[in-house]
Amino acid sequence: MKTGKKIKISAVLFWLLNWQIAALIWKDSIVFVGPVDMMRALIDQAGSSSFWISIARSFLCIMGGFLAAFAAAALLAVLTAVFPVLGALLEPVVTLQKSVPMASLVVLFLILVGSRYLSVAVVFFMAFPILYTNIGEGITHADPAMLQMAEVFRMPLRSRFLYIYRPAVWPFLLGGGKIAVGMSWKAGVAAEIIGVPSYTIGEHLYLSKIYLNTDSLFAWTLVIIVLSVFTEKTFLWVLRKTQI
Repeated sequence: MKTGKKIKISAVLFWLLNWQIAALIWKDSIVFVGPVDMMRALIDQAGSSSFWISIARSFLCIMGGFLAAFAAAALLAVLTAVFPVLGALLEPVVTLQKSVPMASLVVLFLILVGSRYLSVAVVFFMAFPILYTNIGEGITHADPAMLQMAEVFRMPLRSRFLYIYRPAVWPFLLGGGKIAVGMSWKAGVAAEIIGVPSYTIGEHLYLSKIYLNTDSLFAWTLVIIVLSVFTEKTFLWVLRKTQI
């Protein structure tokens, strides 16, 4: 095992141990629980079908909103590069999306679309400006000399994309994608907690709060973290495999 991995594992074990010790000292499971109680609650809930149904539904809704935002952001970023007027028209909308508080956004979409598709709408609204801005920045950072050469030699659009725009967009897409995936899970679950749609992670978090099941709250939080990391790694892996 490499030294870097050993250090990371040691750091995680260090904090888990201190967390468990703090929970034993605190001795109040309503306010604070340790990793042992959290894992026990997670194992108990994993035996029920509602646990997996809730994970699947939240995953599909949140990732559906994210992928829709990614597709729309990529398309509009390309169109605004071709038609600058469109970029000027979209700028106030994107600025508004960045500025609106998430709580206000959730309440607004709860009225407009109801609780069933609330997380899809909220995730789309939160992820779109991040992806659109980063992809647009990448396009504007394409090498002007290379673009001029492509114009002189009448390089096909596909070749321009592969050899000029793709290398320029890649680092911006990588950074924006990481941020957008994390924000999607935070915004999506927050929307579910407020809207409380049936069979979702947000519903279980809400019930944990109502019944003061802190161990269940921690267990579902761990599930969210794992899903967020998994989707981020998967998204970046797909980008690399498809060479976007």
